[in-house]
Amino acid sequence: MNGKRLFDLFLSIPAVILLTPLFTLIALLILVTDGRPVLFRQKRVGKGGRDFWIYKFRTMRPLAHAEEGRFDAGDSRRVTPFGSFLRRTKLDELPQLINVVKGDMSLVGPRPEIRKWVEAYPEEWAFVLRARPGITDPAALTYRNEEEILSSAPDPETAYREEILPHKLALYREYIESRTTWHDIKILVQTVLPFLHYEPRTPK
Repeated sequence: MNGKRLFDLFLSIPAVILLTPLFTLIALLILVTDGRPVLFRQKRVGKGGRDFWIYKFRTMRPLAHAEEGRFDAGDSRRVTPFGSFLRRTKLDELPQLINVVKGDMSLVGPRPEIRKWVEAYPEEWAFVLRARPGITDPAALTYRNEEEILSSAPDPETAYREEILPHKLALYREYIESRTTWHDIKILVQTVLPFLHYEPRTPK
């Protein structure tokens, strides 16, 4: 077990225990306001190109085949009122701590994508997928307002494919090539305390 994995377990296991009351409260509120299911899961591509199920609190009204991978960014028509709050506060991402404990994800690492987007840039992803995907990373901090950007785009899917995703992939590579434990801690602090402004380095 390497140092990064030990770091993940050292933080994620206590976090799951301490946040159990919050998990329970959010689950109950989803049940009361919009019914079942409480969790949303979707197939994403992980380290080595292997698929895994990512977990989130459900923020949208259920739709058939969404688990296999849909592109809904920028489209808020199915987002529930409570789901909108969860998205704004990023609380919908909390169940991914379970993914970290399981070993599917790391606390910090390139955000995992659905296979459609991996296949759009196979060479770039071949490098990125050497690393375990994460809950947060420099690209996630840079694009905190990604949904707002896409919702204002004439064609959200084209904007994501041709503008945002290539920049994210450059940030992923830059992170992997220069990652340190201290850098991971800094990213985690800036994720939890969003008023700390993140200044991404220009990818090489």
